[in-house]
Amino acid sequence: MSTALRPPHGVMEGKGAYNKHSQLPAGGAGLALPLLDKAVQAVELGVKGQPIVIADYGSSQAKNSMVPMQLAIRGLRRRIGPNRAISVFHIDQPSNDFNALFAVLTADANRYMLDEPNVFPAAIGRSFYESILPPGSVHFGWSSYAAQWLSCIPALIPGHFFPAHSTGEVRAEFDRQAAKDWEAFLSLRAKELRLGGRLVVVLPGLADDGSSGFTHVVDETNAVLKEMVADGAITADERARMVLGAYPRRKRDLMAPFAANGTFQQLTLDICEMAELPDGAWIDYQRDGDKEALITSHVLFVRSILLPSLASALACVRAGDAEAIGAFGDHLEERLKRRLASQPAATHSFVQTIVLAKTDQN
Repeated sequence: MSTALRPPHGVMEGKGAYNKHSQLPAGGAGLALPLLDKAVQAVELGVKGQPIVIADYGSSQAKNSMVPMQLAIRGLRRRIGPNRAISVFHIDQPSNDFNALFAVLTADANRYMLDEPNVFPAAIGRSFYESILPPGSVHFGWSSYAAQWLSCIPALIPGHFFPAHSTGEVRAEFDRQAAKDWEAFLSLRAKELRLGGRLVVVLPGLADDGSSGFTHVVDETNAVLKEMVADGAITADERARMVLGAYPRRKRDLMAPFAANGTFQQLTLDICEMAELPDGAWIDYQRDGDKEALITSHVLFVRSILLPSLASALACVRAGDAEAIGAFGDHLEERLKRRLASQPAATHSFVQTIVLAKTDQN
């Protein structure tokens, strides 16, 4: 099996679409906020007068970063007072929609700079599989629903596009790549953290049996892609090249680097928890019976996450036809709405939070 067929797109749909339709990741991050607050209280603050550095790894378009950053800043302010500078770095790939990110930083009602003249935001366009910030500079790191993205796609998936639904040797390839990338992510963050710094990582998870809450919606999306091949909307070759480079992990996968003695690259495992995240759109549907709102919520979320990755396999997109992405997305959205409307289902999912501290232990 050949490796590193192509890098995953790993960027959400642009023009602020992810900001509009990312309530599910926001809910997952919300479950981690008490652990974030606890971690911030434990950060070693270092020399007075030097800026506190917060790194938001995988910020996407930043809407879902506002509440966590606000909470982190408030927690720090209780300890350092109002005058010490705090730098916040939002980090994502160069192709991220940074225009949407800066619009949020400027105008969002929950923007964390309100009444905070000594907080200084910045953005960095770089993969978190590279070194991003100077060694020993980060006091607090946060990453929500981003570290699931792999550095590369190790194999095509016969009959599907979602790695968690692969089997056999293909699944083994993704398992190996996910383990390698998790260790790489941790190693790079360990170098950037200060001694006494804290890192909180939130990810969608798999149950021990490998199941996730997304089975219904991803299988229906897969069925739509098969329909599009049959109708000639896309070619069989384009369909075969479609792979989502996101890989949810089991709790044991996250803990594997720490199995020997609880530490890895000077990172000490503090907490690793998994919880079930209820589908808010489904709860609303059970209350008010508005099926159209339920289906729209599910489909637009799927589109905002999947579209760039799936469309990157289209020949017209590879040839530089940017409008083709929108046309493909519209076609996918219309068909998926019809399929989900015939059999609505909940997408209750799993969310995992891991809290790490940098110590002088090896």
